[in-house]
Amino acid sequence: MIVGAWQDVKRILCIRLDYMGDVLMTTPALRALKQSIPGCHITLLTSHSGEAVSRFIPDIDDVITYAAPWMKSSAGIDPQADADMIGMLARCRFDAAVIFTVYSQTPLPAAMLCYLAGVPLRLAHCRENPYRLLTDWVRETEPQERVRHEVRRQLDLVETIGAEADDERMSLRIPSASTAWIIDRLRSAGVNASETWIAMHPGATAASRRYPPQHWREVARTLRASLDCPLVFTGSADEAPLIDEIRTGLSGTLSLAGQLDLGQLAALIALAPVLVSNNTGPAHIAAAVGTPVVDLYALTNPQHTPWKVASRVLFRDVPCRYCYKSVCPHGHNLCLSGVRPAQVVQATIELLHGHAPGEETAMPPLHA
Repeated sequence: MIVGAWQDVKRILCIRLDYMGDVLMTTPALRALKQSIPGCHITLLTSHSGEAVSRFIPDIDDVITYAAPWMKSSAGIDPQADADMIGMLARCRFDAAVIFTVYSQTPLPAAMLCYLAGVPLRLAHCRENPYRLLTDWVRETEPQERVRHEVRRQLDLVETIGAEADDERMSLRIPSASTAWIIDRLRSAGVNASETWIAMHPGATAASRRYPPQHWREVARTLRASLDCPLVFTGSADEAPLIDEIRTGLSGTLSLAGQLDLGQLAALIALAPVLVSNNTGPAHIAAAVGTPVVDLYALTNPQHTPWKVASRVLFRDVPCRYCYKSVCPHGHNLCLSGVRPAQVVQATIELLHGHAPGEETAMPPLHA
């Protein structure tokens, strides 16, 4: 049951300024708000990457895009744009704001934004005392006391005001036109979407989260030899050369790099019997649409594993784990490069045959 002044809330500003995967991992908490506060209107304040996926999330009513200057992804500094954002939020007359962050982020800049815009209720995790910037302060306990999955963290946040969801899976709504387009595109390349085939996503924005190309090539070669099924590669246009390098000399492969919009990518992943991917956006899409996923998981952080979906999470434990770096500070990427291609092949075949683990993958402890 919703508590206190939150019972009268109708217009909620939800702030998630990170990337597509982070927004997807917030969807169960958004559903909890929608289900627990009947008739509420949710506006998402997010990055350009978050905006792209938000149109496919059923619990979001409106979106405001903002390149927040305190986020790593923001470009140049324009104080007037920040002042304009405060004015826009004030005109929207929100009743409350929920600020979603990872534990390495502070909510205080976003809280100040909402405070100056006159948003009366402001909820967030916070390490330091926020005083009047937050009306509902949830003490930050990560990582000193524990580390939760990112989805659980956000569900726990909204539960402090009484919001709960009857379904804690991530959500993504795929347009029927995107599904039809993908089926036709696969058919034109000789791939029957209803038969066995494998989707593969070898790219990632951060270099530290990329499985080595030569390992990808060995995985692809062995899967083709073992299963004789099509391999369908996805990625951005910039990743097309990487995919061409992996596919060189291999028959039965298809590259769709740079050819899909986000809806079509989600449709492709939803149709795939299994996805093999670095730990990046498509892995979270797979979890949201229920597609089994082999997640090549760089140990840059512990809390972003596939959520409530059949999966195999592959990594090599290293003393330097959880570095939170986009580029391996030691230059070896051993947490990923140490995963043998044979392990990836075995995990893929197991998921294709329906052999999913009965419980969530146990991640290494924070400290060696």
